[in-house]
Amino acid sequence: MVNYITESYKELRNHVTWPTWAEAQKLTVVVAVFSIVLALAVWGVDTVFSKVVGLYFDWIKS
Repeated sequence: MVNYITESYKELRNHVTWPTWAEAQKLTVVVAVFSIVLALAVWGVDTVFSKVVGLYFDWIKS
């Protein structure tokens, strides 16, 4: 276990290319915008299906 942690630390320290601060900020904005767009899409689909199911049950009751 200690060997795994040591090697993982060395890998992160020496072989990973970390983004610059500006690049990290840009990527954060991209992720935030994509998350909002995806949330709105899911909300829209949920609303449509909710109305369709409601209309279906109203139709069955008639």
